[in-house]
Amino acid sequence: MSIGSPDSSVGVEDHPASAEPARTAATPHGKSPSRIAFDRLRKDRVAVVCASVVLFFILIAVFAPLLTKIEGQDIGTFHPELVDEFGYPTISANAQHWFGVEPKTGRDNFARWVYGAQPSLIIAFVATVVGTAVGVVMGLLAGFLGGWVDRVISWLIDFVLSLPYLLFAIALVPIVESMRGGSFNLTPEDQANIRFYVLIFVLAFFGWAGLARIIRGEVLSLREREFVLAAKAIGVPTRRVLFKELLPNLVAPIVISASLSLPAYVTAEAGLSFLGVGLVEPKPSWGQTIAVATNWFKADPLYLWLPVVGITGLVLALALLGDAVRDAFDPKTRR
Repeated sequence: MSIGSPDSSVGVEDHPASAEPARTAATPHGKSPSRIAFDRLRKDRVAVVCASVVLFFILIAVFAPLLTKIEGQDIGTFHPELVDEFGYPTISANAQHWFGVEPKTGRDNFARWVYGAQPSLIIAFVATVVGTAVGVVMGLLAGFLGGWVDRVISWLIDFVLSLPYLLFAIALVPIVESMRGGSFNLTPEDQANIRFYVLIFVLAFFGWAGLARIIRGEVLSLREREFVLAAKAIGVPTRRVLFKELLPNLVAPIVISASLSLPAYVTAEAGLSFLGVGLVEPKPSWGQTIAVATNWFKADPLYLWLPVVGITGLVLALALLGDAVRDAFDPKTRR
């Protein structure tokens, strides 16, 4: 049969059409691992719901001044006329005070609840960013350079991980306050600001070591790969090899570690504030509110349940979102 026959021409015409599905089917395999992971996250209903809950709390924290303005109250005004001689509120939730008022002081519960979300989120996010950045850099240097650099950084990692976190946090607050002249010479605002920054430092200080150990192990396996050896052979600077060649291959452990650190830091901030070594007045905090509300639980259970529900909802959403991120970035899992 000649090439110009009708049957042959049909076969030639069919070839591009048959190749199109093959190219379409091959397209997903050309996606980067990060793109595949984010596609899996978008299809995960649990991840979408949890991300929405986290976004809800972030919006509450960001627009706290606007929300309290809409309600018509503020965070610091005392209302002694709304509590009796024993300190118990004489009103419940109403149009003027959406969540009622605080026992003994009469301050608005809604205002203190929305403002209480701010320090928890700020401390958690800042500590996560700082701890992740330090951990990534230290892990990259230890794994890639090796030698005495690896030994020194590995010793620092073991030293940090061996420290008692709670005792360190408790002891650091009075030390910093004494360096500023002592707690008796500091205003309440100064004490609150000192504790705010001390909490961020403590959480970031104890958070970087675990990630650095993970990154070091990953870099030890990646530095012998062909693309790294080729970059070193042609004289690519060390900084470029670390941040242009190795770092893109470490996105999965970094994102997983950061997503799992956020709920842990929110819980840690609330726990330290509950123990009295975290945030103090006049800076509002859910953990601080829980510590005070335990004394008024029988008379005013709403006062305790508000911060408990806030912390529980935020931590649960962050934890489930972290699990979803871990599953999405782990190629060995399928949900």
